[in-house]
Amino acid sequence: MEVALVSDSHVPSRAHEVPPSFRERIEVADRVVHAGDFDSKSALADFRHMASDLTAVAGNMDPQVGLPERATVELGGVTFVVTHGTGSPRGYEDRVAAAVLTEADADAVGVSGHTHEVLDTVHEGVRLLNPGSVTGAAPADRATMMTATVADGTLDVALHEL
Repeated sequence: MEVALVSDSHVPSRAHEVPPSFRERIEVADRVVHAGDFDSKSALADFRHMASDLTAVAGNMDPQVGLPERATVELGGVTFVVTHGTGSPRGYEDRVAAAVLTEADADAVGVSGHTHEVLDTVHEGVRLLNPGSVTGAAPADRATMMTATVADGTLDVALHEL
């Protein structure tokens, strides 16, 4: 199963659209996971149109879109806990790891956004993934996303950048 991991689209306040090559990856993915900051109901609607199956959470710029703060989904034997990671840069990894451990166990993978910085690390025994900003919205210096191949409990992650 191919999973597109994206976050921080910020359309229309900081970007006009998702880059075409990333749209293509999103459209062919079996599942899309968006870690928040769509920035508008129309951006969320666009992702719902692109994605065959969407798991999404609200970011700090999404009070009007009606999404939960956290979502948990099992894909290919891997549990993903999705949260935006809202708050100060200080303690970011602690907050996201704590969210994962509240919703699941240390074998789960945390997917978050907020910082617009790519992250693939293990913190407090929990793997954390931040795909950066899918549109390259400031303060990102480039557009990024991740894809994850999941099967039988294994996870392989690839970073894509423009």
